[in-house]
Amino acid sequence: MKLFAGLIFCSLVVGASSQWYMFLGEAAQGAWDMMRAYSDMREANYKDADKYFHARGNYDAAQRGPGGAWAAEMISNAREDSQRVTDLFKYGDSGHGEEDSKADQEANEWGRSGKDPNHFRPAGLPAKY
Repeated sequence: MKLFAGLIFCSLVVGASSQWYMFLGEAAQGAWDMMRAYSDMREANYKDADKYFHARGNYDAAQRGPGGAWAAEMISNAREDSQRVTDLFKYGDSGHGEEDSKADQEANEWGRSGKDPNHFRPAGLPAKY
């Protein structure tokens, strides 16, 4: 009986740890997707394309699984929080950039929820992106 209980316990531990490995792998891949979208946004340097790249990065990351979606949310929130701090030092407590931050977060959520990021794609953005 002890052997049976030990085998059950070990199988539960191995199963749980493999789920953590999967989650961490998805999170790493999702972080890479977010970095690639940011890099593409900087490279494209295309007017009114930032919402598209926000949505695309979150979409790609979330397609990896729960770990990717988690990474996308953490990175998106950290980015917007840091932008608010930067704006506070730059413009004071004027609320400058608050609307843009809200629109960015809407694009982030749009992508993470599996909706097509091309909804935000500006006309004329090269097909490479």
